[in-house]
Amino acid sequence: MVKKLFHYIKSFALWELLIGLKLTGKHFFARKITVQYPEEETPRSVRFRGIHALRRYPNGEERCIACKLCEAVCPALAITIDSHEREDGTRRTTRYEIDLFKCIYCGFCEESCPVDSIVETDLSHYAFLERGENILDKQKLLAIGDKYEAQIAANRDLDAPYR
Repeated sequence: MVKKLFHYIKSFALWELLIGLKLTGKHFFARKITVQYPEEETPRSVRFRGIHALRRYPNGEERCIACKLCEAVCPALAITIDSHEREDGTRRTTRYEIDLFKCIYCGFCEESCPVDSIVETDLSHYAFLERGENILDKQKLLAIGDKYEAQIAANRDLDAPYR
């Protein structure tokens, strides 16, 4: 009976509202943490995974051998690969697409690649302004890989002891 009475009195006193106002007041006067994004950046984890890239060998030939392991291991089904066999008996991709809206950036594609062809860079500044830009095809992926190859190779050398 006393418990019901106490609950009844608390409901008229708006006890939950007072507790919420106490919490709001505590944070209202605390130092604000605001990041001015383009000029400042928050620290990123060393495990951060950004936009994908396809790499080439030093002689300029693409590394991807169309084994389709990355396509098979992708939990989001974001990778699509078509391939053909060349005159010398090797396979190469004719179509390599990644839908970045489907991608969950898990890194499984990168881990499964036997020739270190597909990598996830540490580039986080990219945006899509037009419909369809979220699908990176082979040419776009190779262009990203060519542009940032030195940075990708340096990051791979740093990660070597952990592989």
